[in-house]
Amino acid sequence: MAKAPVLTPRADDFPRWYQDLINKAELADNGPVRGTMVIRPYGYGLWERMQAEMDARIKETGTQNAYFPLLIPQSYLTREADHVEGFAPELAVVTHGGGKELEEPAVVRPTSEMIINDYFSKWVQSYRDLPLLINQWANVVRWELRPRLFLRTTEFLWQEGHTAHATRQDARDFASHIHREVYEDFMVNVLAMDVVPGRKTAKERFAGAINTLTLEGMMGDGKALQMATSHELGQNFAKAFNTSYLSKDGTQELVWQTSWGSTTRMIGALVMMHGDDNGLRVPPRLAQVQVVVLAIKGDEAVLAKVREIGDRLKAAGLRVQVDDRTDTPFGRRAVDWELKGVPARVEVGPRDLENGTAMLARRIPGGKEPVAVDRLADVLPALLEEDQALLLRQSRERRESRTSDVSSTAEAVEAVGAGGWARIPWAKLGAQGEAELAEHAVTVRCLVAADGSVPDDEDAPGNTALVARAY
Repeated sequence: MAKAPVLTPRADDFPRWYQDLINKAELADNGPVRGTMVIRPYGYGLWERMQAEMDARIKETGTQNAYFPLLIPQSYLTREADHVEGFAPELAVVTHGGGKELEEPAVVRPTSEMIINDYFSKWVQSYRDLPLLINQWANVVRWELRPRLFLRTTEFLWQEGHTAHATRQDARDFASHIHREVYEDFMVNVLAMDVVPGRKTAKERFAGAINTLTLEGMMGDGKALQMATSHELGQNFAKAFNTSYLSKDGTQELVWQTSWGSTTRMIGALVMMHGDDNGLRVPPRLAQVQVVVLAIKGDEAVLAKVREIGDRLKAAGLRVQVDDRTDTPFGRRAVDWELKGVPARVEVGPRDLENGTAMLARRIPGGKEPVAVDRLADVLPALLEEDQALLLRQSRERRESRTSDVSSTAEAVEAVGAGGWARIPWAKLGAQGEAELAEHAVTVRCLVAADGSVPDDEDAPGNTALVARAY
């Protein structure tokens, strides 16, 4: 009788495979309140690595980290009409505290434009105070009707950047810089994710923004996932909060602003873009454990060699964990590490000791081969870089092979229904075609210029719309 697979095969039921993997790789559990989640240590370790990489890139822009309150006076949200309208259905509101009804209800932050702008209006007085560049690592709450772990949860973790500038061009340049040099660089070079940078349509842009820049990734089932966004807010919030400065010319001017964010949704993207029927495949540059060294048996000589190899690999700059839990069967431990997607396993048993070798199992391309113990520290860094490049190449090949050029909404719906994306000239689609696609649960993920760059204007000649079903 055939042994049941550890995970539901992706081809049989992709959503079930996703849930199985999150559970069995010990990434997260559902929280006690519907839509919330408990991020388990292995999943949180991935988030910590993402935080570290992102935080370094954010700080290179001159942005500083700060923290703002979780609770926001409800009246703040009424100051920018589009913003409150966009978030109203998702708000969680606190009406009682300390056993009493509050004089004014407080909103649990869905995003922090409102409260941060209140303080920007106090902190910005002169052109000398600009640009003001602030980032916050925090949690937010958006009441989610159809939750899915990491992808859509009522509470999630994120970073949100908020900046104020003297001119519209300064704000535009900064939003673009975050989009490309922080977000795209991180996703391509650390997460090994092929993403498409583009501009959102007016219908899809952030509530209260004048422009939204996005990065869209294709998941293993052909659906799109919005990975991170960077917004030009114009002067909408500056007008609402009277955030102004005294210019060099001695006149009072409103600031121009940006906001930008990325979330724990990236962990869900990691699962769906790189995972396979055996579990996760974590890019080596991201992995908190790049190499696990396993003792096959509890022989003292084997255990000593495993620990020695672990020390050597750590000294070579690799992130290593030694697994000497020989009271747990080796096969079970190997499957667990495969589920978790650790890029390399170094397996050592009595026979390996005799030969002066270890068995090297590579998670990303698959396969095993014996390697001389003395060579491991030399060969592993290069192999891990090969595996990093392979993941990026596979994600790009998937997107390119499953994206069709079409010339009508009917063709676009057909291409998306077949499990891929479609490209259609924006001049042919337009807002009316966008509305027609929405009737088939297909959205315009972004607009891309003729040369593949991000368009400066929604209606620039040659713009192409990238359309798909999305998470």
